[in-house]
Amino acid sequence: MSPRPLIALPARFSASAPVLRHAAIVTAQALAEAVYEAGGEPFTMLPAGSGAEQVAARLARCGGLLLPGGGDLDPAHYGQRERHPEVYDLHPGQDAFDLALARYALLAGLPTLAVCRGLQVVNTVLGGTLEQDMGGPGQDHRHRRHRLAPASGTLLERLLGPGEAEVSCYHHQRIALLGRGLRVAAQAADGTVEAVELASPEGWFLGVQWHPEDTAASDPAQRALFAGLVGAAARA
Repeated sequence: MSPRPLIALPARFSASAPVLRHAAIVTAQALAEAVYEAGGEPFTMLPAGSGAEQVAARLARCGGLLLPGGGDLDPAHYGQRERHPEVYDLHPGQDAFDLALARYALLAGLPTLAVCRGLQVVNTVLGGTLEQDMGGPGQDHRHRRHRLAPASGTLLERLLGPGEAEVSCYHHQRIALLGRGLRVAAQAADGTVEAVELASPEGWFLGVQWHPEDTAASDPAQRALFAGLVGAAARA
């Protein structure tokens, strides 16, 4: 039996966890399970050591990277010094680590699936910006499911199939200025960029603003995103 490809999954800092007496690093169980069910081995990474050489050495053993969701990215990273009052859960160490992972993965062509915050991190690395808040209840995409259709000829279309798919969202920010070298692979009815790809890919990359792990257990279309990442990692 071939070994499962390691899929790097950076952990998230948490002030507490129910079964621990201390601050914790956590990984969404649904994300780890989706990677495992797709044939990969989720490799939870401590968000520490964000130097370029350290990141390269730590990712050298991995076949792919999954950049997960989480708190907001400090707007200073995309050139905005003033923070909207709804910006939350800023963590300098988390930002530094995620940005370093994204830079390495893009440079090395490491197969990467970027989810929600992960998409926003990649967009920032490529010089893009974010809308810090979409306008509150009724405008944001928290606790919302909606349908979208992938753009024709995209990797997303090959994974989801033609026609519309239902996606599960939880975000109050979205792409404002698209990063260099990215193309839009799907949009919501309100214009929100829901998926991006590399216009001239050096490797397998897909970024989605929604949370495919929310419905992967019951939706084959969402499982296909994780299968695509794991398959690319196995071939790398």
